[in-house]
Amino acid sequence: MNISICFYSLFIACAIVLPTSAAAADPAYPTRPIRLLVPFAAGGGSDTTARILTPRLHEAMGQAWVVDNRGGAGGNLAADIVAKANPDGHTIFLGFNTVLTVNPSLYKLPFSVEKDFQPVTLLATAQYIMVLHPSVPANNLKEFIALAKQKPGAFNFSSGGMGTPLHMAAELFSKRAGIKMVHIAYKGGGPAAAALLGGEVQVLFGSIASSMPHVKTGRLKAFATTGARRSKVAPDLPTMIEQGFPGFDVGSWYAFLVPAHTPAAVIRRLHGESLKVVAMPDVQQALSRQGLEPETSTPQELAARIKAETATWAQVIKEAGIKGE
Repeated sequence: MNISICFYSLFIACAIVLPTSAAAADPAYPTRPIRLLVPFAAGGGSDTTARILTPRLHEAMGQAWVVDNRGGAGGNLAADIVAKANPDGHTIFLGFNTVLTVNPSLYKLPFSVEKDFQPVTLLATAQYIMVLHPSVPANNLKEFIALAKQKPGAFNFSSGGMGTPLHMAAELFSKRAGIKMVHIAYKGGGPAAAALLGGEVQVLFGSIASSMPHVKTGRLKAFATTGARRSKVAPDLPTMIEQGFPGFDVGSWYAFLVPAHTPAAVIRRLHGESLKVVAMPDVQQALSRQGLEPETSTPQELAARIKAETATWAQVIKEAGIKGE
């Protein structure tokens, strides 16, 4: 049997089964401030998500939550700190999907996602939108695919960097559609979007919240969203699934994870309080303003999500010949 499959089986088997009674949680935890490791610099989506959640978690748990931004190595630096931290629930990772599911296939990591982390809960998700420069002579997804098949390599797509979510979404689309596009990596999502608006590239899988204003003014064309259901921000735009790509559910997501061997009672407390905070109306509104959809899970569901997406991206990375920067 494949070794990685064995590890993932163990990973899921060790996920904590949560009792329904809040009394089962450890009443002594937490005993000091909680350090939340964010894998990217201040000001980005991960940082914003952390700062929406932490004040409410502070109130709920009676201890301060300290946001510690440790950008670097594609998010691996922060993950490594948590992987090696004391498993007492006072050091938590704000997991981002690419760090957990793409990086294992791009880099030689100093930690193992399967062995060194325990999942707590999903927090929020965000799907993408496929937008094109108006100069592309296609009016819908079907027409674009036909055009791209006629002209292999004629269309460029931008992303915020090698192995980023937007890069991987476009690569998966190319693979599933049977077309060849050329990847142009920029230093961040902002420059990648600016390149599309300026006509330097023709295609982008981007943020719905930031792309839709340009779609409404005619500066961009929108062909599809990438979630399992239609976006609340663009309800009239069909999903990839609706347009003949079954299972094409791609986007960004955030989650809480803790070091392996963290006590079950600690995870129960973290899970329960996190679900309560994400369900708060003001928190949901704040997340929605960032283009995020609040969504929680059990530890088992999060483990299964990591397993499935890791397998998907490993195959895409291998077939596309993508190398870590």
